[in-house]
Amino acid sequence: MSLIHLEGLSKVYRVGDQEIRALDEVNLRIEEGEFIAIIGSSGSGKSTLMHLLGCLDTPTAGRMEICGKDLAKASNDELARVRNREIGFVFQAFNLLPKLDVVSNIALPLIYAGVPSHERLARARKAAADVGLGERLSNRPPQLSGGQCQRVAIARALVNNPRILFGDEPTGNLDSATGRMILETFDALHASGKTIVLVTHDPAIAARSRRVIEIRDGRITREYAP
Repeated sequence: MSLIHLEGLSKVYRVGDQEIRALDEVNLRIEEGEFIAIIGSSGSGKSTLMHLLGCLDTPTAGRMEICGKDLAKASNDELARVRNREIGFVFQAFNLLPKLDVVSNIALPLIYAGVPSHERLARARKAAADVGLGERLSNRPPQLSGGQCQRVAIARALVNNPRILFGDEPTGNLDSATGRMILETFDALHASGKTIVLVTHDPAIAARSRRVIEIRDGRITREYAP
């Protein structure tokens, strides 16, 4: 069974009398352990696709199975459970809480999962150490560089040991050298067996993946190995 299976997936928005087909009958399978890049220009539908794959939204029509669960018509609570247990997100803007230190930011998903305090802290400290921030545990995001903030975000995404890790333009706010370092982290995670899905507009970043899904006007137009 595929880790992700989409069949005829569509997402339609209405703005007044206008119908906007953000996704139009998308078919896609992603197997466990793959490293996928979804590439497209602004407005292509790639962000809408990521929101659906990441259980942040439900489709208007079509089949959407993720981690063996049929989520096409799932409730918000069902989506939240899958999102918390099976999925990790790394965003362009880091999305860290500036008043919390490194450990507390990393531990946030564990709070929502109901993990006891002592276990939360232990797992968050280990996740920080795994991304090279073991000596920055008490620092807050304003005291960190952009690359360090993104590593905190990666640790937070991984602390629940998700089956799928999504990166939404994860190097967009970083200089080129720091961006390469973050992409090397994704390479290492894939080598360890993690399923990676990167969303990007940059062909050079997509080339780090093992399979590229090109999307335009809400449809998959091409799949290829870089």
